[in-house]
Amino acid sequence: MAMALISASGAATPLQVLLFALLLAASAAALPAMDRARWQVDRVNRRGPSLGLVMSYVDEATALQASGYFTPWRVLPFVDLYGRRFHIGNIRGVNVIYALTGQRRLNAAVTVQTLIDVFSVSGIVHYGTAGSSNDSMSFGDVSVPKLVAYTGAWTWKKFRSPKESSAELSFGEYNIPNGGENLLGSLKFRNEELYSVGKPMEEVFWLPVDSAWFKVAEQLKVKLERCNDTFCLPTTPQVVYGLKGSSADMFLDNAEYRKFLFREFGVSTVDEESAAVVMTTTSPGIPVIVFRGVSDLAGGEPTWSSTSLMNLASINALKVAVEFIGTVGKQKSIESVQKSNN
Repeated sequence: MAMALISASGAATPLQVLLFALLLAASAAALPAMDRARWQVDRVNRRGPSLGLVMSYVDEATALQASGYFTPWRVLPFVDLYGRRFHIGNIRGVNVIYALTGQRRLNAAVTVQTLIDVFSVSGIVHYGTAGSSNDSMSFGDVSVPKLVAYTGAWTWKKFRSPKESSAELSFGEYNIPNGGENLLGSLKFRNEELYSVGKPMEEVFWLPVDSAWFKVAEQLKVKLERCNDTFCLPTTPQVVYGLKGSSADMFLDNAEYRKFLFREFGVSTVDEESAAVVMTTTSPGIPVIVFRGVSDLAGGEPTWSSTSLMNLASINALKVAVEFIGTVGKQKSIESVQKSNN
């Protein structure tokens, strides 16, 4: 029977592959839950390093699932860990493990930390949607920021405290009909404490993405989508490089705070997770890059709703991320060949 399953060339037949996968599944099913997870992770890591791909909203994951870019690994298409599903497969021939993080920075950090601690991951690619706080960016555009910051950490100061820096949010300045005092006082923005391998803790406000990966991204040529099933934009969206992004544990839908972030910090996009993703990967020194598609104007849009454009923003951010993954994978293959020839 076993001899009949082997092809004349000695290569595994489709039936062999199927039987092997069934045998692996049966072996894993007999193990206790945690032991089974360890066995699955070990099996995934033996296929070699992967790129981690993370997104935060269900709509962003749906865009990937519907795109056909991702091919699940037949041997073990996913691993469930700590309530999250890590999908195993490839994009354009590059090993990829993708996961939906959930919203806001704690969910994002936990998911990314799990990826880099448990799996053999050579870098993290983060894509998703964002609000635009920069009037030069509009719906469907994709930002590839060079710097991101967490703008949700504040010292809430006492009423009538003296101003310590220019980048303070004074509530009195936004009184209607006139500016003046406000019992809420003002907010002073705080730095983050960054712990990195081989370095003392440092306080930082801006977090850079990986410089080498950013240079690769700058060379990408991607044509973005202008239309979805319900709406077409008047012009084709663009990929914009080198701007600044910010994250906070809130959904921004306020025109004045949008203006404040752009005026004081030069922030062009706002979201809830990018800073957490970049900070979590910066600590161990793992490459990271961010792609954010503009789905709304963070409170600065006209009266008509922009919700119908969220999937278009997801699709465009995904297109750029996929092009980047394919390019980085090709470069790694060339480097491996060159090393083997030396």
